[in-house]
Amino acid sequence: MGYTLLVLRISDREETALKIQKVLTSQGCKILTRLGLHDHEGGVCSPCGTVVLQLSCTPEECKAVAADLTKIDGVKAKFVDFD
Repeated sequence: MGYTLLVLRISDREETALKIQKVLTSQGCKILTRLGLHDHEGGVCSPCGTVVLQLSCTPEECKAVAADLTKIDGVKAKFVDFD
């Protein structure tokens, strides 16, 4: 079991934050690192943001985490592969 990076793009943080947090909490044992970045436009906090997750789980479990998150409207997910 290796490490996998999953990057989330969130288009409406205010509307989706609690739903995303619920999924991340339920999958917490699979998440080693979580980095949240919000867009900043002209001194105003943007409704969009990016979350980078470092996962430690099987490929199937990683896909399940991504599937749970992308069920939320406004969330897109992509795996980063360095191979």
